[in-house]
Amino acid sequence: MAPITLGRKHYLDKVYACWLGKNIGGTLGAPYEGGKYVNSLTFYDPVPSEPLPNDDLDLQLVWLTMLEDRGADICVADFVEYWTAHLSAYPWDEYGMCARNLARGLRPPMSGWFENYYVDAMGSPIRSEIWACVAPADPQRAAALAWMDSAMDHAGGEGMWGEMFWAAVESTAFVIADPITLIRIGLAMIPPSCNIARAVREAVWLHQQGVRWAPAREKIVQAWGHSHMCNAPQNHAFTVLGWLYGKDFGDQLCRAVNCGYDTDCTGATLGALLGIIGGTEGIPKRWSDPVGRRIVLHKFTYDLDAPRHLEELTARTVAVAEALASGEVGFGRQTRLPSDMISRLFRTEQAVAAAGQDVRAAVARDGDALITLHYGGDPVFLPGVTRAVSVEVREHGAPIAARVALRAPRRWRASADTSETGRFFVTPPEFRGASRLKVTASRDGRSYQASFVVFSPDMTRGFPAMVNVEKCPVCQGRKGSCLCRA
Repeated sequence: MAPITLGRKHYLDKVYACWLGKNIGGTLGAPYEGGKYVNSLTFYDPVPSEPLPNDDLDLQLVWLTMLEDRGADICVADFVEYWTAHLSAYPWDEYGMCARNLARGLRPPMSGWFENYYVDAMGSPIRSEIWACVAPADPQRAAALAWMDSAMDHAGGEGMWGEMFWAAVESTAFVIADPITLIRIGLAMIPPSCNIARAVREAVWLHQQGVRWAPAREKIVQAWGHSHMCNAPQNHAFTVLGWLYGKDFGDQLCRAVNCGYDTDCTGATLGALLGIIGGTEGIPKRWSDPVGRRIVLHKFTYDLDAPRHLEELTARTVAVAEALASGEVGFGRQTRLPSDMISRLFRTEQAVAAAGQDVRAAVARDGDALITLHYGGDPVFLPGVTRAVSVEVREHGAPIAARVALRAPRRWRASADTSETGRFFVTPPEFRGASRLKVTASRDGRSYQASFVVFSPDMTRGFPAMVNVEKCPVCQGRKGSCLCRA
């Protein structure tokens, strides 16, 4: 079966335009973020002299560094190290909740949802482009990579499905331009009944029925509007409205941003997508000249060897993509698209497998092995209540048969299930605070170890909805891991 071959020059141009469009849309929308009213933009207001700093891009620069360091064999456990090293000062919403959970010892995907009101927010859908760019024309792979990313802070929530959707759409946009086909492929990668899928389908239906932009926007607000401006379903629908109703690049961005709510995110995502579809020729200079070529980091992204300008970001992205290239998609002097390409693009096995993973679990890496503890519930263990937990061990993505032992804290009872390998029954006594379950897996003379935190009820009394973690009064970063920490 002949691979999909992307011409390097053509691909590089689209990657550059992706990042340029990301800066343009984010800079257009940033001054209006949070307003739940209709805007009337036709151009930047105010007109910038450089791109505004935006977490939409910054987190992807951290993942780019991770990919450069770790290569293709990444797992959800790898994200923890890079989040902790470069992003733990972010105090907002799901970012702050993720950092709080990581600091308490939780691992993803458990870290992504436990005591996290914001799993349905926009923090992960806005960082989908890196997966599309390193897995171009391979939407199911891009969606599977996006699952790992979103498991950090949106596990099981609408934000997870949103990132998988956009990663697939943007990956496909390297070889397909038709919006409806792109949307159908994106929807194929996520649960059909999730609110992201329903809101996107509603936006498409309104456009197909000839409903004008303003009434369509109002219908989305009525059906999917949420009190939190970053709630993902409404904002995904707004991005699609801008895409479908706009007449050209600038009008599409303005229509998305003019819907209001999380405007820097809707503008940045659509700008990146339009950049991939149309390349640099599709971005008018009147839109690109004001933001220029620089990359401007947010102050909460620290200790990172980030690209200084779009050319460097593009070159580093392309280098990672070529290093990670699979047999399905490759690079050459010219683009060659096989006759069965559309059918390949609609394949969903990797995305469905990713979406079906247990979020009531935690993943740790020890060398080549990934050790997953399936908690069988949340991380809170009740005294005297027996919990069945199970352990899975993988090497290079494939499950392996290993001898698994689990050691519980002193005075706890832990016994192996004789009918199922890797399954254990754990009963805690009265205890307070955090404890750990320690796992050892042995195979062919090699031994792997990991430990997983569990909490007593007194340590997890909940966290109020719509409230952020505590901020430093000086730098406004997450208290305890802020810019003043030195």
